[in-house]
Amino acid sequence: MTLGSQIAWDDTVLPFQLDRSDIRGRVARLDGALEEVLSQHDYPPEIEALVAEMSLLTAMIGQTVKLRWKLSLQVRGDGPARLIATDYYAPTAEGEPGRIRAYASYDADRLERGAEPFTQIGKGYFAILIDQGQGTTPYQGITPIAGDSLASCAETYFAQSEQIPTRFALSYGRSSSPGVDETWRAGGVMLQVMPEASPFATGGGSGDGGLLEASDILDDDKEEDWTRANILLDTVDALELIGPSIQPTDLLVRLFHEEGPRVFDAQPVHFGCSCSADKVRESLSIYSAKDIGHMTTDEGIVTADCQFCGAHYEFEPETLGFEATKSP
Repeated sequence: MTLGSQIAWDDTVLPFQLDRSDIRGRVARLDGALEEVLSQHDYPPEIEALVAEMSLLTAMIGQTVKLRWKLSLQVRGDGPARLIATDYYAPTAEGEPGRIRAYASYDADRLERGAEPFTQIGKGYFAILIDQGQGTTPYQGITPIAGDSLASCAETYFAQSEQIPTRFALSYGRSSSPGVDETWRAGGVMLQVMPEASPFATGGGSGDGGLLEASDILDDDKEEDWTRANILLDTVDALELIGPSIQPTDLLVRLFHEEGPRVFDAQPVHFGCSCSADKVRESLSIYSAKDIGHMTTDEGIVTADCQFCGAHYEFEPETLGFEATKSP
């Protein structure tokens, strides 16, 4: 494999379809985008791993939605890892990249160093929010934390809230090549039964706590196709997922050649943040001059920092709030 082909597939999401099985999917590779997401903060390894997994899920799920603006994933728990939040912004024009950003909040004093990252979340919920922009009502779906990974939580969400059997195979970690500094890489495959092929299930499911599973949703023929595709995906190797030794198209042929894989145009994904001074001003517009006074520092300014990208903003207090006496 040449360096050129390696770079061509970095930071991309490749849509595909298995024509024989009526299953769609995505192959994702994150390289520079994930490195930028994680470089915004000095997270401990356990939190880095959670942010990496969540970012990969976000890139894959965001590309499956007919999205005009933003898809957000959020995990909240009662463990040391209190919050993992990610956003995927749809391309602003054809040929433009999608953009991802991520942020984590955690209690360093409670964090169990060396423990499995997922165990640091505890009990809580997994949520997906889809915001199509101005003039629309955001959609939000919530399911409890389930399984043994964030990927398991996402699978449970799609089975329970969308009633669409979904499977993720993910791999992520620090990678190094001769003569190149160590960087984060992540890759994965997402399988999903075509939405129109999923009948509506009623009542409780057979999963933990009565949650739905694929067998509760699919009829016998579709369940057989789904089981076969999952068995094939079970043969994937972690290094095949991350790359760069194998291209996504070659991986699909290796895994699913008998299922009739068909690929579509790949979508590039970059790190990107939507914060701005104007948006900070807008968020502070609901406060009175007295409230703004409480936010003012001894130096006579109001400051704000973006949790996602670390951007720092400074404002004159007189320009903020609904009682502002000075133009920006």
